[in-house]
Amino acid sequence: MAKATKKQALGRGLSALLKDPSNDIQSAQDKNADTIIGNIVELDLDAIEINPFQPRTNFNEETLRELASSIKELGVIQPITVRKLEFNKFQLVSGERRFRASKLIGLATIPAYIRIANDQESLEMALVENIQRQDLDPIEIALSYQRLIDEIALTQEQMSERVGKKRSTIANYLRLLKLDPIIQTGMRDGFISMGHGRAMINIENQNDQLDIYEKIITDKLSVRATEALVKNYNQPTNKKTVESQELPKFVKKGVKEFSEYFGHKIAVKVSKNGKGQITIPFHSEEDFNRIKKLVQSAK
Repeated sequence: MAKATKKQALGRGLSALLKDPSNDIQSAQDKNADTIIGNIVELDLDAIEINPFQPRTNFNEETLRELASSIKELGVIQPITVRKLEFNKFQLVSGERRFRASKLIGLATIPAYIRIANDQESLEMALVENIQRQDLDPIEIALSYQRLIDEIALTQEQMSERVGKKRSTIANYLRLLKLDPIIQTGMRDGFISMGHGRAMINIENQNDQLDIYEKIITDKLSVRATEALVKNYNQPTNKKTVESQELPKFVKKGVKEFSEYFGHKIAVKVSKNGKGQITIPFHSEEDFNRIKKLVQSAK
C-alpha cells in the first residue's frame, strides 16, 4: 500500500512539472524529458484528446459500464498511453476504453504513460497495441493489419516482427477482407467464427458466399461442416446456380441496396406477372430487434 501511495504521489508531482511552462518538453533531448517520458503521470482527462488513428470502432456500452464500475471501486489499474502534442495537451495512443470509462464516472485525472511520437509513429503504436488485445473481433484485427500496410507501408514480414505473429497468421486475417461485407459484419457480430470465414474465402463469387453464409446460420453448421460444404460446392458437377431465374434489373439493383441496409442477403421472388415477394432473414431475437429498428427508423 505504501508503494502504491508513493507512486501516486510521484505521478502527481510529475503532473505539476508538466504544467510548468518552463518545463514544456517537446523532444527526448529536452530538460527533464527522462523524468517524464516513460513514467506514469496523473493527467487531467480534459487535457487528453481522442486518437483519430484509433483502429477500434466498436465500444460495447454494457462492458464499458462494467469497466467504469470496476474503476470506481479499484481505480485505473493499467495506465493509458498518450503522446504529447503541445504544452499540457496530449493525445490518446492506447487505452480508450479506460479513458471513456473514467470520464463516464466523472474522474478528473487518469494515470498515463507519456510518449513523444509523430503521427505515423502514433498510428503504428495504436494499431500494434490494438492487434495485441484479446477482445478484438477478427475483422477489426484484419483492418488494423491492412492499415499498417496502406498507411505505414509495412510488409507482412515487418508486421510479423512488430506484433510477434507468424506471417501466415497475418495473411489469414487479411484474406478475411475478401469476404462480402455482410459476412464480415456477421463475423463482427459473432454469428460466425473466423474458422467459418476462412472456409468461405475459397468461394470467389460473393453471391455464392452469401448463399453459404445463410446456410451456416440457418443450419447452425460447424466449421468442419462448412469446410465440407465449400469443398462440395467447388466441385463443378455439384455447383448450383445462384439464381433460379433471371430477375428484372430494377429488382437486382434494389436487392443489393436492401441487403447492405439490413446486413443480410435479402431473398426476392418475382412471378411472370411481375408480382413478387421480399424475405428478410434474421438469426436471433437480438437480430430481429435490430432489423425492426431499421424498419421503424425508415418510416
